[in-house]
Amino acid sequence: MSELPAGVERHTFDGTDRLATRGEPVYGEPTDGEWRAWNPNRSKLGAMLELEMDTGVTGGETALYLGAASGTTVSHVADFAGPTYAVEFAARPARDLLDAAESRPRLFPLLKDARTPETYAHVVESDVDVIVQDVATRGQARVALENRRFLADDGRLLLAVKARSEDVTREPAAVFADVREELSEGYEILETERLEAYHADHLGIVARPR
Repeated sequence: MSELPAGVERHTFDGTDRLATRGEPVYGEPTDGEWRAWNPNRSKLGAMLELEMDTGVTGGETALYLGAASGTTVSHVADFAGPTYAVEFAARPARDLLDAAESRPRLFPLLKDARTPETYAHVVESDVDVIVQDVATRGQARVALENRRFLADDGRLLLAVKARSEDVTREPAAVFADVREELSEGYEILETERLEAYHADHLGIVARPR
């Protein structure tokens, strides 16, 4: 069994044992004192932790989150990580992301496009410990490769591949195979697992830089 990062614990909410982090609620999730439930059905990283994938994350890491949207998952990351850079391209969810950051001094929202990391390279520190990627676009492997510049040599990429964003006409398994092959240009893939229990047509990938 893979250990949870420090700052992520299991708590009982409404009689159900669930992952939780300590922080202000963001998306209407149940709370237990300072702790708030982490819903894996709304979070690819939450699903990866529920499935006991070995993310290599222990807590306190510097994180770069690509595809932060309204802050559902990245707010949990900022609860237990160190400085957390949250990249989101769309203005509407970015406004919600700003709200999530108000009570999280370690969370730094960036209204940028994850496909063009040169536009935020002057902000994000080098040698981040972990990149979490959850972007709904074609070329998801290319996004990970372009952002590899920020990752420490011993860092981890935690990638959630959305098959339907790559090509809605192809079988997810074929899409995943292509993504893994392209990703191997710059990463060693350590673990993969389908996230079907929580997210249809998604693959979780743990990798490290080559």
